[in-house]
Amino acid sequence: MTMSRFLIPLVALAAIGGQAFAQTATQPAPAAKPTAPVTAPAAQPAAAQAKKININTATAAELDTLKGIGEARSKKIIEERGKAKFKDFADLVKRGTLPSNVEAEIKDKVTF
Repeated sequence: MTMSRFLIPLVALAAIGGQAFAQTATQPAPAAKPTAPVTAPAAQPAAAQAKKININTATAAELDTLKGIGEARSKKIIEERGKAKFKDFADLVKRGTLPSNVEAEIKDKVTF
């Protein structure tokens, strides 16, 4: 009899607790949408966009990749930085190495 005194309330609690947990609403996971593969622009790979080019140490080929700077300007930049390192864009323009309109094109892609 003592065993049934503990067993009956235990079974009753398990039954009540089981129903309470069973009533918890579950929602199905949303269906995954198919996505197109992400690709970098054809002109510049993703690594080139993230990495900034140092005007004072870049090669002619690296400088040529910047918009508004071609072979002649990259050669001029290399010649001028041989005389003295560039401090900022104002210094580039002041020395006649870079036109001021090109500054906006490359401002986020270079360092000094």
